[in-house]
Amino acid sequence: MPVEVANESEIAVDEAELTGVCRYVLAEMGVNPMAELSVLCVDPDYMGVLHERWMGEKGPTDVLAFPMDELDTARPDDPEPGPALLGDVVLCPSVAVRQARAAGHSMDDELLLLATHGVLHLLGYDHMEPEEEREMFGLQTRLLEGWRSAPREPVTGEPAERGTGPT
Repeated sequence: MPVEVANESEIAVDEAELTGVCRYVLAEMGVNPMAELSVLCVDPDYMGVLHERWMGEKGPTDVLAFPMDELDTARPDDPEPGPALLGDVVLCPSVAVRQARAAGHSMDDELLLLATHGVLHLLGYDHMEPEEEREMFGLQTRLLEGWRSAPREPVTGEPAERGTGPT
């Protein structure tokens, strides 16, 4: 699943982890592997502009989601669905730092939560009503628990070794 993460904020973020959690969530939710997702980390000023323009609220927020295409973009006569641009998740690490301190965990953990939250919004989940909130937040928790417990290879940039046993 193509996931592009760009950090335009003043705070360093673990782009590999953000990419990984987004790919995990999309796979667990059964999203077409050709779907593309963009994650953008921005500074509080830019997030404040986006928040006011799109949500009508002043000041920066933690996460915004901007859906692009419907997930099923294939024409009826097309044998294989083509890539679909799922949308953009915009994160504000500065807000994540404050929220992480209040919640008693790391900024990286907060950003993983916010990325998961944003992807769920792109998939049509919402939390405006109490029942929707229970469903979305329960799913978000299960996905993050699954991500944390899933075995992963460290990202080193080195080619994987083959045949690590005795020869």
